[in-house]
Amino acid sequence: MPLIRYQDPEGGVHVARGDDSGRWERLRGDPFGQWEPSGEEARVGRLLAPVQPAAIFCIGLNYRRHAAETGAALPEWPVLFMKSPGAVQDPEAPIALPRALASGQVDYEGELAVVIGRRCRNVSRDEALGAVLGFTCGNDVSARDWQKQWGGGQWCRGKTFDTFAPLGPVLVPPNELEDPLHLHLRTTLNGEIVQQGETGDMIFDVPSLIAFLSGSTTLLPGTVIFTGTPEGVGMAANPPRWLRPGDVVSVEIEGIGTLTNPVTDELF
Repeated sequence: MPLIRYQDPEGGVHVARGDDSGRWERLRGDPFGQWEPSGEEARVGRLLAPVQPAAIFCIGLNYRRHAAETGAALPEWPVLFMKSPGAVQDPEAPIALPRALASGQVDYEGELAVVIGRRCRNVSRDEALGAVLGFTCGNDVSARDWQKQWGGGQWCRGKTFDTFAPLGPVLVPPNELEDPLHLHLRTTLNGEIVQQGETGDMIFDVPSLIAFLSGSTTLLPGTVIFTGTPEGVGMAANPPRWLRPGDVVSVEIEGIGTLTNPVTDELF
């Protein structure tokens, strides 16, 4: 059953699981540890990102067709960068275009995001999905000018502004997806389809990424992995398609749902 994280009308934060009727039941305990059903219907005031990440690992250039559109060679090893956990944004909440460190080249990147469910290290590829709590939709929002020109040769500055990691709307366990390694992904901008792809086009699939990231490295419960984006990013359009205030971006993944965020200017 899918999980959500939400705020009730009084401001309390809870986790709930859904059922086939569309009802959400509040859970007691910790979804990363011991939990039990409460028997109470969730009073959802506002939907939150399904997890507060312990860490956010991101993979670049992980779709063959995306590498082709950017003119990049296929990587021999996964291309790794990180986002701050503070960059997470909730479903329906705004992506804020940076104005203090101003960017005029903010891009969308619809992605499958993986949430690690247990502390693990040196996980084999065959055991990797057993370490996953669930899958959700993600948007690896990127300020390309800070990523490419002003970031000192590193990607993190352009990738980790506040609100640059929307997640949601739900978390779906691997065993509830018909084929978690072959999912259709679509990104729309103001209702227009701008990205379409299949996760089967990944250069490094999800089990391979978990094995790589956990190599000699402890992954904590709540670690989020952004697994890369398919072709169709705004940077590769002719002319480039940058996000503007008033835009609405949606990331839809088969079997998971749709993550939607409006775009605004940063407020001071």
